Amino acid sequence: MASTLAAGVAIVPMRWWHLESVFHIEEDIFSDEPWTPSMFWSELAEYETRSYFVATAESANSVPNRADDDIVGYAGLCVYPEEAFVQTIAVRRDWQRQGVGTLLLRTLIGQASSRGAPRLELEVRADNYVAQHLYETHGFRRVGVRKGYYQHGRTDAVLMSLDLLRHHSGNERRP
Repeated sequence: MASTLAAGVAIVPMRWWHLESVFHIEEDIFSDEPWTPSMFWSELAEYETRSYFVATAESANSVPNRADDDIVGYAGLCVYPEEAFVQTIAVRRDWQRQGVGTLLLRTLIGQASSRGAPRLELEVRADNYVAQHLYETHGFRRVGVRKGYYQHGRTDAVLMSLDLLRHHSGNERRP
């Protein structure tokens, strides 16, 4: 299910051999509260309800899905019959604002929709305005706030939701 994009980035399913690179990004982007390697292993083991993807920057002589591909981002999804959740999404700092987050988010939206979820929900840091804008441009709406959710109670989480039935029927603005 490789999706190759004009910028030389491909979105492929996350595999165990990607985890070392993924964890380096995790520690950098979420340095205050990073997931542990065992958390990623646990998520990958829940294959019936979880879908994880990596964004790889392909060089002229790289082979897709190989461990030596340059991992530039990753994202995860949890899907149940009545709802789906964006578990995580991160892009390496030197690849931010180049469309990688958009590609990962679109992959998650497509997966949630194809698996029959009527809505997709997420939590985002209240001070992460760039991510909030990305979600809003894809049809997510603010539905609440969790006070003190991040950084040991110092940062709120904004709760956002996307109505997938409406989004894919064409009634929702799409980028």
